[in-house]
Amino acid sequence: MTEMASSRHFRTIFISDVHLGSKAAQTDLLLDFLRHNEADTIILVGDIVDGWRLKRSWHWPQGCNDVVQKLLRKARKGCRIIYIPGNHDEFLRDFPGTHFGGIEVAERIVHEAADGKRYLVLHGDEFDVVVRNARLLAYLGDWAYDAAIALNVVLAAVRRRLGMPYWSFSAWAKLQVKQAVNFIGEFQNVVADEARKIDVDGVICGHIHHAVMEDINGIQYINTGDWVESCTAVVERQDGTMEMITWQKPAAVATLQPLTPDSVEGMKAA
Repeated sequence: MTEMASSRHFRTIFISDVHLGSKAAQTDLLLDFLRHNEADTIILVGDIVDGWRLKRSWHWPQGCNDVVQKLLRKARKGCRIIYIPGNHDEFLRDFPGTHFGGIEVAERIVHEAADGKRYLVLHGDEFDVVVRNARLLAYLGDWAYDAAIALNVVLAAVRRRLGMPYWSFSAWAKLQVKQAVNFIGEFQNVVADEARKIDVDGVICGHIHHAVMEDINGIQYINTGDWVESCTAVVERQDGTMEMITWQKPAAVATLQPLTPDSVEGMKAA
């Protein structure tokens, strides 16, 4: 682990699963992250806006506006921003190649890092059997996830008053369920297989809210996590090194996890 300075400039920043419009979206943390981190390119890897929840009930506080305005200001200042829609913001999939305020919409891209490695970048929901083949089950699962997140909010408030660090009940519950663990593993393998098919070195995705960097049979699998529970982003340094940032509180000194053979083995052991 290396400590991060108060402000950094990266070659690329990858962010996914913000879920603007959901009460669980950690907009204050994301806004703080965007204030302290610059990049030549920002790639939004899906589910930035939560259209599913907005259809059920409108919830768009000032924090959501602030995040959108911050991204638009970065685009005006010359940062290239690419928006790859996910299943929660699938309405944007009708506009590939379109620019909105300087933000490009693309279904998927192949990103070439500074070290020459090529990464398939996509949200990943197309490899989720539930989302593809059982939309009703997906909506029910989404409702159950909302309930778990609501419990998170209560627990977080109690733990703050007691001076205890943040702890995610929904993330804990998800990893305790054997089927969920099996799903995560299978999802990672299928997405890595897709990268292998198109002959790239790795894949960067979101969707399952499980931040990880792992070698899967020669493919570098990177999941950016989310800004609901983990508050993580993936960054590319100027030399092409990929690292994970966890942003835990406003103006925090975040930690970066470099993608190295040692760190990969350590994550496997964990």
